[in-house]
Amino acid sequence: MTEEEKLAKKKAKAERKAKGEGLVAEFKKFITRGNVLDMSVGVIMGSAFNAIVTALTNILLSVATWAVPGGLKGLVTVLPAVNDAQRGAGFLVNGVTQHFQSFTTADVNQRVIEFAANQGVEGLTTESATFLQWKTSMLSLYTLHGTTYTYNMSAVIDWGTFINAIISFLIIALTLFIILKTFTTLKAKRKAFEEQLAAKLKKGDAEEEKPAEETPAA
Repeated sequence: MTEEEKLAKKKAKAERKAKGEGLVAEFKKFITRGNVLDMSVGVIMGSAFNAIVTALTNILLSVATWAVPGGLKGLVTVLPAVNDAQRGAGFLVNGVTQHFQSFTTADVNQRVIEFAANQGVEGLTTESATFLQWKTSMLSLYTLHGTTYTYNMSAVIDWGTFINAIISFLIIALTLFIILKTFTTLKAKRKAFEEQLAAKLKKGDAEEEKPAEETPAA
């Protein structure tokens, strides 16, 4: 390797080192900037604020849906089945296999007995040793919405989640509007106060610099 090549290699190495040190310095400067710290505080405060908004939304929705069975979570619409996969599990009712896309919590025990009967298990009761196993097996095929179990493969319109999102948005928007309005008002008052104070100070300085009037000779 010639001397020129060695010098070129050292120069390139020095440039890479300087570039690396420059990137590290820029990164340190970036993470210590005030706006980054402010943003971090904002994210933390936003998370805490979100918990408050969620709690308030749940309270308002609980009051608004007081008469709805199962509360807001019970506001669902199960669409009619269009294929066998959406029909629901099979239950033996009066010797005939029926499919239920949904049923209420009040009918769970009866559905467990009918579900087991459709699988060939006769005489199952709530006192049977295997009742809980059959119940767990059946409920794994359904999802609880309020007081209604809906078949997992069914098409469901979850009105409760949609309404919850709308109300949460309105509460957040209203809260932010009040905060921004308050901040803007306080900022305007502060600016007006500073302008008045500056005007008074300027007036005082002008009076001090004004030459005293000469007293006329007697």
